[in-house]
Amino acid sequence: MVFIWNVWSKDHKKACILSHRNAAVKDVKWSKLGWHVLSCGYDCTSRLVDIEKGIEIQVLKEDQVVNVVKFHPDNLNLFLSGGAKGQLRLWDVRTGKATHQYIRQLGLILDLEFSLDGKQFISSSDVSFSNVSKNAIIVWDVSWQVPRSNQVYGDAYTCTCIRHHPTESCFVAQSNGNYIALFSSSPPFRLDKYKGYEGHGVSGFPIKCNFSLDGEMLATGSSEGSIYFYRYGSSELLWKTKVYTLPCVDMAFHPTMSNFIAVCSWAGDISVFE
Repeated sequence: MVFIWNVWSKDHKKACILSHRNAAVKDVKWSKLGWHVLSCGYDCTSRLVDIEKGIEIQVLKEDQVVNVVKFHPDNLNLFLSGGAKGQLRLWDVRTGKATHQYIRQLGLILDLEFSLDGKQFISSSDVSFSNVSKNAIIVWDVSWQVPRSNQVYGDAYTCTCIRHHPTESCFVAQSNGNYIALFSSSPPFRLDKYKGYEGHGVSGFPIKCNFSLDGEMLATGSSEGSIYFYRYGSSELLWKTKVYTLPCVDMAFHPTMSNFIAVCSWAGDISVFE
């Protein structure tokens, strides 16, 4: 099920429960205008739901478990999906069909992220499955359906999370090597060897990170249950806060009030902090 919560309710009221699936949900994304929710999961589908009416608009079926979905930043009718078989597709919700497919022998897709202009996207896949380290991170051309660059990341580590900077031409990747790597999002997509965000543990968990709204701060969860806050420009660790006994696997800044963050734990707890 997909739960939509009233964040400011003292009794943690569930504003809406979407129970259209019969298998576990892997990812959920709001549409840009907030009218729709897109989810994917173990039933091998991506499902678009009208929140106001509570009805499914589209059910898009695949031949793989769908691990991650991502809306196009400009065209609200398009979204990317990536799954357990390493298949990447660009879908049009108006037709319910895949307009593009991005073919390469990849492992399980872990994360997807568009560039700011929406002309390219970055994929992260399980290198232990594909056994090819050059496939860990690939920058793709959206229209031409071909990689703009491979061998972006030379270390043989899985990267669980990709996040583009909100204003600058760069992106970060959360590595299972217990650090966050910084890359240019312009050709040749070089790794910044002089700047990295270190100190937090990943330990094989699907730990996520996120930029603050102004891009001045980068925050991440950790395997020991803390949130780490780094200064983006210098990669300096500003502070860390212990929030859970189990791993803190994801965190996100509020979209309009930057002093609020939401975090979640491996145990399924969700918390909002100021």
